[in-house]
Amino acid sequence: MHLFIHLTHGIESPTQADRAFLIAKTALRDGHQVSMFLAGSAVGLMKDENLDSVLGVGVTATELRNSVNEILGANGRIVLSQISCAARGVTEEDLKGKNIELGSPSVLVEMTAQCDKVITYG
Repeated sequence: MHLFIHLTHGIESPTQADRAFLIAKTALRDGHQVSMFLAGSAVGLMKDENLDSVLGVGVTATELRNSVNEILGANGRIVLSQISCAARGVTEEDLKGKNIELGSPSVLVEMTAQCDKVITYG
């Protein structure tokens, strides 16, 4: 199965953000394909200071960086909204060295159309 996760929660809602990454990791561990599209305040999660500090609540919570690394290491795909990045000051420099893509609204539509199931955290 190809699972698509659309996340719009950021550091203001760490548990919702954490759960999106938990589901992505779980699906990959279970042998599924996973793509994520982060928009709205979720794009700020990819800044280094947030990757090292955002934690959800509960026993499954881990540093966000560990989750992102596991997802990318298992061939998961993470795309950030170009529009949301521009509006929230997330720059190419913030993404340097990370295997994260920038995408337009048409990329979001394409990713949604290519998947079997969609989960939205918004």
